[in-house]
Amino acid sequence: MSNVLILGAHGQIARLARTQLLQETDHHLTLFLRNAKRIQDANPQREQVVDGDATNVAQLTAAMQDIDVVYANLGNAHIEDQAQAVVTAMNQAGIKRLIWISTLGIYDEVPGAFGKWNHQMLDGGYLEHYAAAAKIIEASDLDYTIIRPAWLSNRDVVNYETTEKGEPFKGTEVSRKSIAAYVVKLINDPTQEVRHSVGVNQPHTDGSKPSFY
Repeated sequence: MSNVLILGAHGQIARLARTQLLQETDHHLTLFLRNAKRIQDANPQREQVVDGDATNVAQLTAAMQDIDVVYANLGNAHIEDQAQAVVTAMNQAGIKRLIWISTLGIYDEVPGAFGKWNHQMLDGGYLEHYAAAAKIIEASDLDYTIIRPAWLSNRDVVNYETTEKGEPFKGTEVSRKSIAAYVVKLINDPTQEVRHSVGVNQPHTDGSKPSFY
């Protein structure tokens, strides 16, 4: 059993990962989010809900006591501040293992027409902030895994393949359920993909843009 802290616990991927962790593991979960009253179904035997701000180092550090793995499902205009706060808090709490959700394109690794489309859709603040946040994580001494999903769908399927930093990104899309399953896999075996940045896509989805656009 591990003690897992989920930052941004009300996010769509985080909720899927939480459900899978409760159903398939005996891990204890600490659910950290703003407006914690949004979570009404916490299991008191296995879950603790913490209302907090992921840019607040003191709140993060307090939530990290006795935690084994931090899974950060964060994302907004403050992603750089969140990354720095998470790194600082983990160092203060003496925790090493971090699973960090990012996005495709932060290394300009998406080739061809899809790469051009991805820039058109995400340039102007989004990609730049996520790239800067990833640099903060990579500059730390944490045992991180950065996950770079393709464009996300709500399809009820778990089917994915991965690429490493330095390799061209594959495919155009992936289901949130697939990303959640990959997160759970890393939580269950935290020795995998340590200090790696991993692209995740559904096989055979190559094209100039995702099928739902």
